[in-house]
Amino acid sequence: MTDWSELVRQHGPLVWRTGYRLLGCHDDASDCFQKTFLAAFQLARRETVRDWPALLQRLATTRALDLLRTRYRCRGRSEPAVNVAELTSSNPGPNEQAEAAELAERLREALAELPERQAEVFCLCLLDGLSYAEAGRRLRLDAGGVGALLHRARKQLRRRLAVLWPDGDVETRGES
Repeated sequence: MTDWSELVRQHGPLVWRTGYRLLGCHDDASDCFQKTFLAAFQLARRETVRDWPALLQRLATTRALDLLRTRYRCRGRSEPAVNVAELTSSNPGPNEQAEAAELAERLREALAELPERQAEVFCLCLLDGLSYAEAGRRLRLDAGGVGALLHRARKQLRRRLAVLWPDGDVETRGES
């Protein structure tokens, strides 16, 4: 039998970071956190879980991407809340903060428009820092499949974010 209190204590911070990093909003990250553990509970009733951190991170990524898609589909009806505390900092200047906030919001919007598997691979490899092999294990893909999906995701994101760099400089960013 699973000790859910211990599971939340041990892996809750991972789930929270994953949701918040993608959503950028405390309330949405809270929803993602709850939906992740609910999905884990339902899954654990049907089958044995061998790797809780991997499962929870994948569920959190999927739930966060679902929330992003919902956010941008409903955008015309309401704008996402802005956390004023995050916008005011003594380190970066107002221009840098505004640019970073706009870029983060555009990236979230572009991620929400990617096909689900591409968005998952992008988040696991580039935001969470997993290797292709580790992301592949979590998604039940081989490393080559992860690489192909990541390549497609980067290409689509580069195209969608190109409007931020009208001088064409986006083509050289992140290329290696």
